[in-house]
Amino acid sequence: MASPNTDAENYRSFMNEEDVKNINWRYGSTPNYDVVDKLFEQGRTKIWPRGSLEEKVQRLVKTWEMEMFHKVDNHDFKTVDVENYKFCLNGRKVMSLEEKRKDGGGYISLLKTSLPEKFRCFDPETETLDSAHRAFTTTFPRGFALEIVEVFSGPPVIVYKFRHWGFMEGPFKGHPPTGDMVEFFGMAVFEVNEDSKVVRVEFFYDRGELLGGLVKGSNSDDVEANVSSSSPVLRNTG
Repeated sequence: MASPNTDAENYRSFMNEEDVKNINWRYGSTPNYDVVDKLFEQGRTKIWPRGSLEEKVQRLVKTWEMEMFHKVDNHDFKTVDVENYKFCLNGRKVMSLEEKRKDGGGYISLLKTSLPEKFRCFDPETETLDSAHRAFTTTFPRGFALEIVEVFSGPPVIVYKFRHWGFMEGPFKGHPPTGDMVEFFGMAVFEVNEDSKVVRVEFFYDRGELLGGLVKGSNSDDVEANVSSSSPVLRNTG
């Protein structure tokens, strides 16, 4: 599994000066990961040697995440086989890249639920791609860091355990910030083809581990009203 352009960016590929030229970035400019990378370095539990399987998998996942959240046009994707790509969350419906986009993409696709509507503190059915992204980048102004905890198998079918974490330093859906660390763990499968392009992604995790930590405080419309709808962090984290 190749790790292209490893000197251009510490944790992601395809981020050097040439790579980011002429890209249609969703939020207007190249995403800047300085703040969330600092959070990652301060809070990670594993430091994988450069070139190890774990480091390569972590780089692939972080790069995939960057492209999914920030690139608009299919032809700009470097990590996935656009024509054959399939995505699935918790054994739900398998979707192509285009179906995933139509379904909402971003946090909407990653937080699908079968809960009745009245029990949803975050309802993917009523969010847009931008409103969902704004909600979480406001809640986690330093970003939501990702680390690979363990890799169980290498390519072509990569199976790994991951950890996501951040600090709730902004409001979420009317709930005031607590300053507490919010984290969750999960498992994932990334299948790659002979060109090391991702053709299948499956995630398995409990979204309640994330959302439960964001709704500890009492809900207040006044909290949400103070959040600017033009939050500058939209283009810098994800």
